[in-house]
Amino acid sequence: MVSVRLSAFKKLACCLALGSALCAPASSALAADNFWQTIQQKGVLRCGAAPAAPYVMRDPKTQQYSGYFAELCRDFAQNVLKVKVQFVDASWDTLVAGLQSDKWDLAMALNQTPERALAVGFSVPAQDYQISFLVNKQNPKVNGLGNKLADYDKEEVTFAVMSGTAQDKAISAAIKKAKIMRLPGNDESRMALMARRADVLVDASDTNHLFAVANPDWAKEILPTPALAKQGVSFGLPRAVSAADLDVLNIYLSQRRATGDIDRLVNQASIQANAAK
Repeated sequence: MVSVRLSAFKKLACCLALGSALCAPASSALAADNFWQTIQQKGVLRCGAAPAAPYVMRDPKTQQYSGYFAELCRDFAQNVLKVKVQFVDASWDTLVAGLQSDKWDLAMALNQTPERALAVGFSVPAQDYQISFLVNKQNPKVNGLGNKLADYDKEEVTFAVMSGTAQDKAISAAIKKAKIMRLPGNDESRMALMARRADVLVDASDTNHLFAVANPDWAKEILPTPALAKQGVSFGLPRAVSAADLDVLNIYLSQRRATGDIDRLVNQASIQANAAK
């Protein structure tokens, strides 16, 4: 009699355990499918913010955030989700961990990498990060050249790059004929370009863009093809966010990028960053 009751109890326990296991994924899927709805119910979108011009900037006096990713986050919150935006102070070391621990809903301006994709989800890129060239439009050796890497790989052309950087590694692997001038810092490489000791400055596209905007009379940025070290710069989200919810943000970014709105925001942020300097 006791053994029969124990057997029945075991069967009941197994059924309960199986029922819990079957319900758990459904519950998780429900939460994942309602990512934006949950934020709308709370009334605030939390954006993790690690300052880096022109993506994210913080005024040291007012503590107000600006930069083109901050503007996108603010606009998405107010005009799509119809909620307030809250910028949460972060650092580049904590942006991914903050998503995982629910300290913020979106992480701004994350470069897409396979390693990060193991931990978080990504929106479509708002912009692309890559290594770009900066040239002097008044330099006859490069004036009028296109954007093909091969156009600049000539014996009479000298590239300036900060020694030991990712830019140095990328251009060293790509260039076969031109000379490479390796210098200790950004200031030295920019001075080499300005003095025409070098014909092409190799640097990150965001840094070169800032410098080109600050010097429109003579500086021109080139995005070479094939691209060097190209990565999408996106919003990071929790990995559990459903495809349907991710589509909402992706459609928003794709439309704003296609109309040129994001390019205008980048230029505005670049001008603001240069003025702050």
